[in-house]
Amino acid sequence: MQFELTEEQQQFADALRKWAERGYGFEHRQQVVRSRPGVDAQDWAALAELGLTALGVPADQGGLEAGGIEHLVAMQQMGRALLAEPLFATLWGTAFLRLAGGQEPLLERVAAGEARLACAVSEAGGRHEPQQVECRAVACDGGWQLAGTKSVVLHGAQADVLVVSARSSDAADAREGISLFVVQGDAVGVSRRDCATFDGLRAARVTLEDVVVPASALLGRAGQGWEILDAAGDFAAALLCAEAIGVMEAMSEDTLEQLRNRQQFGQPIARFQALQHRMAEMFMQLEQARSMAWLAAVKCTATDAGERRRCVSAAKARVGEALRFVGQQAVQLHGGLGVSDEVRVTHLFRRATAIELTLGDTDHHVARFAAEPAFAGA
Repeated sequence: MQFELTEEQQQFADALRKWAERGYGFEHRQQVVRSRPGVDAQDWAALAELGLTALGVPADQGGLEAGGIEHLVAMQQMGRALLAEPLFATLWGTAFLRLAGGQEPLLERVAAGEARLACAVSEAGGRHEPQQVECRAVACDGGWQLAGTKSVVLHGAQADVLVVSARSSDAADAREGISLFVVQGDAVGVSRRDCATFDGLRAARVTLEDVVVPASALLGRAGQGWEILDAAGDFAAALLCAEAIGVMEAMSEDTLEQLRNRQQFGQPIARFQALQHRMAEMFMQLEQARSMAWLAAVKCTATDAGERRRCVSAAKARVGEALRFVGQQAVQLHGGLGVSDEVRVTHLFRRATAIELTLGDTDHHVARFAAEPAFAGA
């Protein structure tokens, strides 16, 4: 596999990094996450101007129709910047809309940065299994009525539109009978309880109390939303792998700078061979994870669902291991500063921990990979 960016992709990466360095420094980011909304309208407008909200939108709706590598480039740079804006949630929601089709006007708003999305697809007790859906969808005159509660909806309270999974038939843990809907965030019957997460982002508990949506709100076909739900989840997991690479790059750079600046016995501790070995191990973990993140970026849209699942789960598991190792080493090598809110590495470590737990932790994806039919004969 070729691990080099094209000239255009490299220019895109450079533009994003320059924006982050000039307009989204660590102090600014901390001010945003400590604010009541936890996001900033000007930052979101800047992301839209850079084209990030249009990445996954088809060209016919004013988007860039970018591939997996372009998404990797974007999320990697946003990981370095510790972005607090709802870009990941919006890109994930865009995948639902793109896969299902029929939501062209909404996609145009997303591309222009006029609509932020959130994916209300997880429920209490569901662990990492998206087919665990108890939220109900009942057909009514000219539309659907939704009732249920969704847990830990990333940027759910900041979203203009929610992508909601609901069960229109079959048992609560069956893959059949799941339907997907787009629901306006301010629709009658929708309540959102917002809170800050430990990594500085925002999440919400979304309750739908007999929310009525039109027939046009249905994504795809009724009761047949599992394939879209699964494919969009793999796409989002690949985005997280890409973001993780940026987070680990920033942790490694900050740690190396700390070792160069800290003096002991009259010399920088970066000269100590034992610490050099630990930095080398961090580098090896990062490079192995980078390779797997590229694999996930290339395969997250594969038409072969089995191949897509295996590659994404393998990547999420390997990246999760690297996140834990690199994060722990970075904190330890910073000494007491590694647990101080005043330094960036603390917040990078928190984000690394959150990424590892989101959309399936390492153990979950190892089991998912092994459960694929082609695993034994691969």
